[in-house]
Amino acid sequence: MANPSCLLYAFLLLVAFQSTMINANTVIHTPQCRPVAASSNEKIIFSVNLLLYQAQFLLHASIGVGINDVSPGLVQGPAPIGATTANFSNSVRRVIEEVGLLTVGHLRALVQAEILDAPITSPLIDVSAEAYAAFVNVAFNVSTLTPPFNIYANTPSFVAAAKGFSAFIQQYYAGIIPSIVGNDLQQLVTRIGLSQAVGLGVLRTLLNDVINSTVQPYTFTAAELSNRTSEVVNRLGGCGVKAEGLIVPLQLGAENRTTSNVVPADVNSLAYVRFEREILRIVYGTGNATMPGGLYPSGFIGSLNRRIRDLQLS
Repeated sequence: MANPSCLLYAFLLLVAFQSTMINANTVIHTPQCRPVAASSNEKIIFSVNLLLYQAQFLLHASIGVGINDVSPGLVQGPAPIGATTANFSNSVRRVIEEVGLLTVGHLRALVQAEILDAPITSPLIDVSAEAYAAFVNVAFNVSTLTPPFNIYANTPSFVAAAKGFSAFIQQYYAGIIPSIVGNDLQQLVTRIGLSQAVGLGVLRTLLNDVINSTVQPYTFTAAELSNRTSEVVNRLGGCGVKAEGLIVPLQLGAENRTTSNVVPADVNSLAYVRFEREILRIVYGTGNATMPGGLYPSGFIGSLNRRIRDLQLS
């Protein structure tokens, strides 16, 4: 029997997706797409919610351990929901593990810079197959794929999810770096952002290597999975097209000369930027930055998130 909370989440995700269909051309400079006023530390702590998720997600999927198994005492809080070791080749496993490990290093660097106290308090995060299946079901306009979609079943399924989440980190850091006060702190955030951008590129390259492969046991390809789930992300975000698949029309490719899209970027090949509310609307899966759910059942931690919730900045 399906988990009632997963069914509720899937329903909310479908409602949110349908409600944003009429806003496909949302101007990205509207209030809901702008950053929320916050200090440098508040912005960095907001990003820690994303770093914690990525580290736990990738480490459990690749080697079956969490952050504290790699760096004892670094985090505290509830265990991730649905953590599972994925089914992929050793070569892919090593890459996924490496990106997870470097994210642990980024968290430790923030502790050493005294932005965070150790142990870092983690929000409740959901890395279960069911949480991601809800996104995929909406992407393919079905109540439930048969059999139910499982991101841990194979390389294309998992990497499509991992590269999607990694993009949120890269895009948020691209957005906040110019506003970080203090040379040392700005340099630290820049170094983390650049490292995360490399990780995103590696994940997208892994998926590109199998882009024309059929995602077993279904009939759609990795390319279609990537494109369709990107559409869901953009609808939930409500701030224009910033998630892109691995294959795009020629007019959207770099300099209008390629349909390959390993490096997602705007018309001038500049990195996309996302801010707080846009990210929350997506990772909550509700299209509402004040309504937790999805990958963060109890919401983000930190004063910036509380301000968004208290002021109803959806």
